[in-house]
Amino acid sequence: MQEILVTANEAGQRFDKLLAKYLNEAPKSFLYKMLRKKNIVLNGKKAAGNEKLEIGDRIQLFLSDDTIEKFSKIQIKRTTQNLNFIYEDDNILMVNKPVGMLSQKAEDTDESLVEHIITYLLQSGQITEESLRKFRPSVCNRLDRNTSGIVVAGKSLAGLQEMGELFRTRSLKKFYRCLVFGEVRETQHIKEYLKKDEKTNKVTVFSSPKKNSLPIETEYTPLWSNADCTFLEVHLITGRTHQIRAHLASVDHPIIGDYKYGNRKINDRYQEKYGLKSQLLHAFRLELPELSGTLHAVSQKQFIAPLPELFERILEGETHKNGNMEFERTSGVYFGRIH
Repeated sequence: MQEILVTANEAGQRFDKLLAKYLNEAPKSFLYKMLRKKNIVLNGKKAAGNEKLEIGDRIQLFLSDDTIEKFSKIQIKRTTQNLNFIYEDDNILMVNKPVGMLSQKAEDTDESLVEHIITYLLQSGQITEESLRKFRPSVCNRLDRNTSGIVVAGKSLAGLQEMGELFRTRSLKKFYRCLVFGEVRETQHIKEYLKKDEKTNKVTVFSSPKKNSLPIETEYTPLWSNADCTFLEVHLITGRTHQIRAHLASVDHPIIGDYKYGNRKINDRYQEKYGLKSQLLHAFRLELPELSGTLHAVSQKQFIAPLPELFERILEGETHKNGNMEFERTSGVYFGRIH
């Protein structure tokens, strides 16, 4: 017999959901059969599985150790890469994700930011392999593999759920920095419609609604510009797949380095000059609303992820064409006139 004591990381979820995590190799039919036969009980009583768990609840598994071991597989892929942390408390952490890293793995063999975070939490003693049977820290937002910048992860169930809800309801503000082709002189606020092709993992932007399309809203402001390119701050109001990349391309300002939605000839020029192999798009800043409870520590705060070194180097190289520009490294902002 094994006993599980419900903690804050398990409370609030259905009993059967926790069992499916703990005995993650067991068929659902097996779990419900064990509940019916009282081989799995909650607080010493027969349970249906739909009960909401509370802190202090006790789950008894009247199963052999061999059976539990057979149906409970902890798969941990430890990693070696050091993370660039922006913020951390008991419930959440924020990471400056590098270009080339997945936010979450798509295949079992992938190595993603989630695996790096779990490895860090294991090595720092904040979680144990046993605790991973019941709750796995994960990310609250995702960035494309070749987009860098702020990703927030939940270390606790409450942190994961509450921060995830802020992203889902757009209760926080997300700002990106990017370098685009062409000259942008004024702030723009554009609203259109986006439709995704699941087969090609590519989206198309339309000026009017189409079947299965979704509304998108993007605001962008030039920080500096010349005849060739513009450094933009983008306020991502909605958050659809490839929204910034496709939306800017649709108004003839594709992101430099973006081979999916951009201009190959221009991208090749930057690759040859700087070694650029991915889009110059960076999740730069998060602005949090007033918060209480689990997330009170980040209430009304803003967090900034410094630009990648290559991004900075390209910006500095391109501003040689702009004699009156001065780069402030700590904020990633250029000060000066827009030509």
